[in-house]
Amino acid sequence: MEYGWISLIPPLLAIILAWITKDALLSLFIGVFVGATILAGYNPLLGFMDTCSNYIAGQVADTWNAQVFIFLLVLGGFIGVLGRAGGMKDVGDYFAKKAKTVKKTLFITWILGLVVFIDDYVNMLVVGNTMRPVTDKLKISREKLSYVMDSTGSPVSSVALISSWIAFALALIKSNFEKLNIDLSVYGTFIHSIPYNYYSIFAVLLVAIVILLEKDFGPMYRAEVRARTTGKVIRDGAMPMMSKELTEIKGSDKDKSLNVFETLGLLVFVIVICMLGMWYDGGGLKGASLIDALSNGGTAVGLLWSSFASSIVAMAIVVSRRKISFKDTLESFIDGCKSMLFACIILLMVWAIAGVTADIGTAEYVIHHAEKFISPGAVPAFVFVIAFFIAFTTGSSWTAQGIVMPIAIPLAYKLGGAEFASSGLLYAAVGAVLTGGAGGGHCSPLSDCTILASTGSGSDHMDHVNTQLPYAILALVVSLFVGYIPIGFGVSPWILIPVGLIVEALFIKYVGKSIRYEDIKDLDYKTLGSQKTSKVS
Repeated sequence: MEYGWISLIPPLLAIILAWITKDALLSLFIGVFVGATILAGYNPLLGFMDTCSNYIAGQVADTWNAQVFIFLLVLGGFIGVLGRAGGMKDVGDYFAKKAKTVKKTLFITWILGLVVFIDDYVNMLVVGNTMRPVTDKLKISREKLSYVMDSTGSPVSSVALISSWIAFALALIKSNFEKLNIDLSVYGTFIHSIPYNYYSIFAVLLVAIVILLEKDFGPMYRAEVRARTTGKVIRDGAMPMMSKELTEIKGSDKDKSLNVFETLGLLVFVIVICMLGMWYDGGGLKGASLIDALSNGGTAVGLLWSSFASSIVAMAIVVSRRKISFKDTLESFIDGCKSMLFACIILLMVWAIAGVTADIGTAEYVIHHAEKFISPGAVPAFVFVIAFFIAFTTGSSWTAQGIVMPIAIPLAYKLGGAEFASSGLLYAAVGAVLTGGAGGGHCSPLSDCTILASTGSGSDHMDHVNTQLPYAILALVVSLFVGYIPIGFGVSPWILIPVGLIVEALFIKYVGKSIRYEDIKDLDYKTLGSQKTSKVS
């Protein structure tokens, strides 16, 4: 059955309610319930039953989802053990000594985001838990920390040479090449598409610009004024995605059993074991090359193995030194697990709304009505906008990519003629799909990546969404008007990237307001919405 425009109601309702109520959990549940009710013939009783049994409980039954769910809980326990052993405090103190200013601290956070590229989940949780103690100490808002993490996490993973995102992208490209009998290198196609991943490139560069110029705009500016002038890194009444069981764990000096290098070693261990898990699951022991094994391996498997292995090793080290009892170590592990429960429930609801939108045909409706007005030069811009919209309404970047890639490659193949690859049309279309999905996820409160950024930073989820949105929109506008539209006229991406960088820099320079303490110390953040702030313009 086709539902037409009605298919837009569940995701849009969830998004609108999330912004109005600031309650992501209730909004998601209502969106799922409404969608399930429509699918059940508008019977609310059957809709409620399907919501609980099919769309919520059914997500837990999915092996990949269950592995990610358990990974988050166990990783929370691992961070809890590090915190109880004094390791996280030592890491914070170490980076605080190296980065004594706000600018240096945020720049280090940005660099860490670039380095931890293997997976955006790992990226945001590792970087967030490493840098949060430092940013709190320097009175940097949790909203700013989550923005820096989120805008390096998935964008970097989407253009890295090896990552979970690339594994998914290669699978999509390969399946479409096989259907169309296209004899091109799958991995080579991805490599050629990197210069066309405009949103990912401009989002990462925008973070660096914001940090270096020390300017913000929109809700982020207000959040930074609040943090710098009052010391409140989260607003009054906020609901941090990481509960006090984890953020308030403190190891006393006499109990300290992990130093900064051991703690960082364990964090690196998480990443290494994750990569080994992906390599093994992808056939590494069966003769597959390193690239193929990592590309074909299951990210969820690597994440699950790494969280358990790291937790066991951390607990063994702590207990073996006899400074913290096994009982206390186990309790800190359990407290860490509990701290992730709310994030897991939100993530579960995100998967549920994605299931509803898939069943009701939201994406198919959008594509059906949009592809009637397409021309060869407009293919990159078209698929970018469609991928963004689907990711925004469903909350899933991968869902958007999985739906739009089978449209983008055949369109480029059909409209581009024999030279569709050498002309760059294919690579631009592939890059537009990948980065459009990333951009839509950044703007959506339903996105699992956005939720994990809130979790890793300990930020209120809707506060993170509201403060990040203006920056994501800026990167999106630059991507479309400086990137994908000019590409349709044959302009080289190597010209467009520096032009986009200049546009972003000029915008932040002349629209942003200084967040340096000497410029904002006399401001009252509660009245910023109504007062003029020309003093710090």
